[in-house]
Amino acid sequence: MARINGVQKADASLKIKLVYWFMRKGTAKLTGRPPAAGRSGIEPVEIWAHQPKLLMAMGKFQAVRKAHTVDERLKHLVELKGAQMIGCEFCVDLGSQICRKSGFSDEELLALPRYRHSDLFTDREKLALDYAVAVMRTPVEVTDELFAQMEEHFSDEQLVEITALLMVVNLYRFNVAFGIGSAGFSEGMVCVPPDRPAPNPALTRIA
Repeated sequence: MARINGVQKADASLKIKLVYWFMRKGTAKLTGRPPAAGRSGIEPVEIWAHQPKLLMAMGKFQAVRKAHTVDERLKHLVELKGAQMIGCEFCVDLGSQICRKSGFSDEELLALPRYRHSDLFTDREKLALDYAVAVMRTPVEVTDELFAQMEEHFSDEQLVEITALLMVVNLYRFNVAFGIGSAGFSEGMVCVPPDRPAPNPALTRIA
C-alpha cells in the first residue's frame, strides 16, 4: 500500500478525471489485461494528481516514447531493466506484462536479471542493457569505453532516444519513494523481480 492516498476520481477536477480516463485506456491497450482486483492500475498518476501542474508536466516527458529510431523490443528491454534496478514494483509488474504482450517469452523475462549469461539476447541487446545499467547507477558509470562501444552499434539519434528513455525511467524513483506496489498486471504470471539495493545503515540509524 502506498504511503499516501492518491486523489480519488470523485475528488478530482474534470481535467484530472480526463487524465485518469486516458491513462486507464492506454494502460489497458499496452497490457491487454486489467490490474488486480481492488487496484486502479494508475496509482502513481493518482498520487501525482495532488499537484496537477506537476502531473501535466510529467505527461510531457512521455513524448520520449514517441521516438522510433530504436526498435520496440530494445526499448522495452532497456526500460524494464532500468525499472528493475531502481526497485520499482509497480514498474516491473507493468513492464513485465507489456513485454509479454509484445512477444517476450517467460524465459526471456526470467533471464533479464542475468542477461549477460543468457543466449536469449543478442550482443547488441546486451550492450544496450550494459549501458542501461551504467546510466541507472548512482553515480552514473558510463565509461568512455562503454560509450565508444555504443557508438559502434547505435546512431547518434538512437543514443539520444535510449538515454532519454532512461531519464524517464529515473523519474520512477517517485513510485519507490511513495511505496507504490505492484498493480497486479502480471498476477499469476512471470514477472521480473525488482532489484532493490541494500539499505544504507546510515540512513536508517536514529541518532
